[in-house]
Amino acid sequence: MFPETVLHTDRLVLRPFTDADIEDTRASCADALTQRWLPLPRPYTSADATAWCTSVSHALRESGDGIHFAVTDARTERLPGTVGLKKTDWRARVSEVGYRVSPWARGDGVAAEATRALARRLLADHRFERLELRAATADTASRRTAVTAGFHPEGILRNAGFVHDGRVDLVPFSLLPDDLRRPAR
Repeated sequence: MFPETVLHTDRLVLRPFTDADIEDTRASCADALTQRWLPLPRPYTSADATAWCTSVSHALRESGDGIHFAVTDARTERLPGTVGLKKTDWRARVSEVGYRVSPWARGDGVAAEATRALARRLLADHRFERLELRAATADTASRRTAVTAGFHPEGILRNAGFVHDGRVDLVPFSLLPDDLRRPAR
């Protein structure tokens, strides 16, 4: 199991979700572009946001599956996004990272910065061997974020993902401990 953790970058604080994050989570997850790429409940309600912020995200950490962070602006404490780990294989020392950026923070580099901070924590501090990321081939913003955070594409996984509109091809990306020695793009 991952310990409850708070991570800091120059402008972001990555911390556990609280009930203060419910409204920003609801607004972000109900957004049409977010709904296009993530198979979240539709419609995404206040009850969904409450469950995520107060119990589901915490239960995932306690189960050992991963850890999920509310990514907050260090100055305003507003929630520009989230980043988290899932499908953690403790024996193989591999996990998968995912992120979501709120509409009011898109294009600001929040996801790449938060992902890089979490990657350093996982690969350096927890001595994991591999961090994976998957993005739909048509989700160019997510693919750009992965590369900016230092991940390397590894081909195409045909028909491997699902969104509300059906099946999609995915690009798998990876980040290894040695990759952290190189500056992010």
